[in-house]
Amino acid sequence: MKMKRIVFSMAFFLIFTAANAQQKITWTFAAKKLADNQYEIHIKATPPIGWHIYSQLTPAGGPVPTSFSFNANALTVIVGKVSEKGKLVSYFDKNFKVDVKYFEGVVDFVQKVTVKGKLKTNLSGEVESMICNDRTCMPPTTEKFNVLLN
Repeated sequence: MKMKRIVFSMAFFLIFTAANAQQKITWTFAAKKLADNQYEIHIKATPPIGWHIYSQLTPAGGPVPTSFSFNANALTVIVGKVSEKGKLVSYFDKNFKVDVKYFEGVVDFVQKVTVKGKLKTNLSGEVESMICNDRTCMPPTTEKFNVLLN
């Protein structure tokens, strides 16, 4: 009987671990040309169904907010801050004791960029994010990106 419990416990653990290991964000990165030397970089996050990603504006003390870092490139100028487009939900989270802001479904993070001159170049960097559902959270992850501007 004890052996059955051990086998059952191990099987349950492996199934739970495998199911949670697959819960990650699908990222897409694209550039949209606005004018001769101006672009919008679209960084689109698609969390698994039932999971959500946090806004950049989630306050300290709460879950890890989504954040962006852009690598230095002498041919580009970052214009303003990254904007967020998606279904934003805000509520007071009793666990974190802060007003949490997250997106349901797909969210499009948009950064405007100016390219100096008419040269082909790229914008690269990293996005750090965290996803949760109504029961648990996955550890924060970092995704590198590289978007061509031409």
